[in-house]
Amino acid sequence: MLAEIITIGDEILIGQIVDTNSAWMAQKLNDVGIQIKQITSVSDDQKHILNSLKLAASHADIILITGGLGPTKDDITKKTLTEYFNVGMHEDEIALENVKRIFARFNSPLLDVNIRQAEVLENCITLQNKNGTAPGMWIEHEGKIYISMPGVPFEMMYLMEEEVIPRIISSYKLPSIVHHTILTAGLGESFLANKIEDIENLLPSHIKLAYLPKLGMVRLRLSAYGSDKTVLEKEISLYASQIVNRVGEYVISEVDIPLEKVILDFMEARGLTLATAESCTGGYISHLITQHPGCSRVFLGGAVSYSYELKQIMLGVTPKTLAKYGAVSEETVKEMALGAVKTYKCDYSIAVSGIAGPDGGMPDKPVGTVWIAVANKTKTITQKYQFGNRRAQNIERSAINALVLLFKLLKEDYR
Repeated sequence: MLAEIITIGDEILIGQIVDTNSAWMAQKLNDVGIQIKQITSVSDDQKHILNSLKLAASHADIILITGGLGPTKDDITKKTLTEYFNVGMHEDEIALENVKRIFARFNSPLLDVNIRQAEVLENCITLQNKNGTAPGMWIEHEGKIYISMPGVPFEMMYLMEEEVIPRIISSYKLPSIVHHTILTAGLGESFLANKIEDIENLLPSHIKLAYLPKLGMVRLRLSAYGSDKTVLEKEISLYASQIVNRVGEYVISEVDIPLEKVILDFMEARGLTLATAESCTGGYISHLITQHPGCSRVFLGGAVSYSYELKQIMLGVTPKTLAKYGAVSEETVKEMALGAVKTYKCDYSIAVSGIAGPDGGMPDKPVGTVWIAVANKTKTITQKYQFGNRRAQNIERSAINALVLLFKLLKEDYR
């Protein structure tokens, strides 16, 4: 079955909020064998919404709509749907009791506009929303399924997991979709494709290979489609092993998780600790690490030291080194890494110093010059990088390459 997701709201189109709902929904639907044909964002405009619904119905079996179910005048989804299906609305008693219960819990007055939240289309199955006042709606029309849900993420997620996906699974025989992701680093997309071209050419028609590049990394995603999940898993595993054998030196992981999480899991399994010494990345590496629950079992903390003085005080970099070589140098970044290991009593450290830009460059050290070091108690590896002149990209590239360099050191130490 093919699905389309339609997100409604001006706030998405003007960049006021990021549409994380669609990515989450797409993943959940894909897990149960539903392919996403298209994701569309439309404004709070009745004509645009109607046109999007008609277009979606022309190429998708399931149309999932989020947003526009609130109590204010700019929330026009229900009114638009009544016109699309040429039906009226009625008050759902269970939904109304839910609204009353929520307002009573907070001791808030119940206004007419809140009561109208319990109104649903006459041709729908009401999806009761225990996480909010706006119910969802399941509508079957001319062989298509339309599902309307609130745009508030935790409300939409509740309805998807408790109402929508179970209803889809019980109603339809769905195909199996199996994915296998290989995370690589250190080799560009075109060079990677060249190395595995013959393997890719031998893939059967029901197995696809996608290249998903990101700064410093490329994810290879094998996707298999069919009726027998066990057979698909065996097939996809065979082709994945061929790719890993071919480009093994560039493979970071065969699990679809972020690079920093791969490192955290690797280090936690071996009882290792980590600290950071960041200059031009301004704590971004620490941010990537601390996104993950349980990171404190590995990550001790670190220093964000821009000035010469703090590099000396927090990391033990010598004034002589800074005076002779400057902050952006192999010598300084090496002392930062070793200083972090010594000062913070960790097993491994990452140190980064560079010129993120857009200004601050010099003839011998232009914008984008970055030195990275990773160290343990007995070994230090340094690497110079020359990125471009875009600050945000330079920070992200520095962080990713620092993590890749650390992973290489860990693999050397724990072959």
